[in-house]
Amino acid sequence: MPAPTAARTWLNGHLPTSVPGRAGIGSGRVDSHDRRTGSVVAAPAGNLLRMDQSEAPILEALRDYQQRGELSYTPPGHKQARGADPRVRAVLGDAVFTSDVLAIGGLDDHQESHQVLMRAEELMAEAVHARLTFFSTCGSSLSVKAAMLAVAGPQEKLLVGRDAHKSVVSGLILSGVRPVWVEPQWDHERHLAHPPSPASFEAAFAQHPDARGALVTSPTPYGACADLAAIAQVCHQRGRPLIVDEAWGAHLPFHPDLPSWAMDAGADVCVTSIHKMGSGLEQGSVFHLGGDLIDPAVLASRADLLGTTSPSVLIYAGLDGWRRQMAQHGKQLLGDALDLAYRVRAEIETIDGLHVNDRADFVGPGRAADLDPLPVVIDLAQTGTTGYRAAKWLRERHAIDVHLTDHRRISAQFTHADSPETARPLLAALRELSRCADELRDAPQVAVPSPQDLRLEQACLPRDAYFGATEDVPPAQAAGRISAEMLTPYPPGVPAALPGERLTEPVLRYLRTGLDAGMRIPDAADERLRTVRVLARAAQAD
Repeated sequence: MPAPTAARTWLNGHLPTSVPGRAGIGSGRVDSHDRRTGSVVAAPAGNLLRMDQSEAPILEALRDYQQRGELSYTPPGHKQARGADPRVRAVLGDAVFTSDVLAIGGLDDHQESHQVLMRAEELMAEAVHARLTFFSTCGSSLSVKAAMLAVAGPQEKLLVGRDAHKSVVSGLILSGVRPVWVEPQWDHERHLAHPPSPASFEAAFAQHPDARGALVTSPTPYGACADLAAIAQVCHQRGRPLIVDEAWGAHLPFHPDLPSWAMDAGADVCVTSIHKMGSGLEQGSVFHLGGDLIDPAVLASRADLLGTTSPSVLIYAGLDGWRRQMAQHGKQLLGDALDLAYRVRAEIETIDGLHVNDRADFVGPGRAADLDPLPVVIDLAQTGTTGYRAAKWLRERHAIDVHLTDHRRISAQFTHADSPETARPLLAALRELSRCADELRDAPQVAVPSPQDLRLEQACLPRDAYFGATEDVPPAQAAGRISAEMLTPYPPGVPAALPGERLTEPVLRYLRTGLDAGMRIPDAADERLRTVRVLARAAQAD
């Protein structure tokens, strides 16, 4: 099957920088899109439609497929669970297998005459005020690459916030795009990076007027948000598109008390992970198009280039159902989640040694423009332990898994799925953690560099370093050498060093001490960092 092509909801004119009542459902002219030819057929002028957001085309088609009892002589080979190992069925349940059907020649016919996926994407686009929407079953890691390749090609420049996820760096490696790094705003007191400022993007464009566009990450995994409207204006004044990696912001369009989301702020492409803050399954991603600076056919082509020809209908169904849930009930569900998060934040603040980072910590001049309060980021500095040690203790003692961990913080991510019943065990565990702080204080300390030492020189293109001749050297011999691999503390997944950057002793010491403290660096050739993969000297000389 072709990788997901664009759904094709075209809103009249340009999207405004701000959409009144953005928590509700948008409306606009819905044009038809022929998935076989790629052509867009405009609806008659003045034909304004409001789609029925109670529909769930993929889920409904899947229900009908099951009720018809269709007999398949196609993949998948388990044939509606009949061939699956009973031991597997006992764990996963038969519903997983009976919902695992071909998207084309199963969910829809071979001509896609029912337009099941297209209608689901159109509904999503209308619900979030996007011009077009694409579904992806390969996660936002693929979606952001497709967006990048739609804006810039080999050797062309793209402004990129240096706090980008490793998937963005993978896109640079695959494409040969030349990154122009835009520095994040650094909180010296808390040793934490916030998204780059509009002024930083303005300065980068002034130095690199030939840059094809810009990419910013917002919200960060810590909930810190960029001033997207201002950054979009910086880009659009030059006729350049803005890509927003909003993987952590799927919920933002559905409640007015949350930070403004990328499409409402005027972004041209927004990538979001429905499985992170929504109800989608893992790998469920959506990317949206706004404005007219990016050709939708080019974006669809880039998605097709990278995407799978065997998309998971299970993941599609999760995306479809989540959109319906949010369109119908999102404001209430997210309002309840926000109320709960505020109560939990206040309660944690009363626990000795714990501090919840709030707007006073993260928002203001030189910091973030806004804050999503649902990621509850807990600073443990006063306890004398690390986030790595605390996270391990919580899992082993209380069977509680927190999300982010770093040298001084843990993060408890709240969504609309949480309730007082899920909050109580967390609060009880945190109170005990505070009481047991003495036994956690022997945690190895992480040597976090200053912002100046954390920033590495980009000596060559990421692609050239990654595919060049390499050698593995001990860390003691790696300073001054050009990295040929990503070295990424995970989570959150922002590389400390990436291919083409010249390694320094402070960054190497940070990674080594981080590993000793419990950090994980999953993309290194040697995850224990006994060796570092660097560009061979002969290749470096070339």
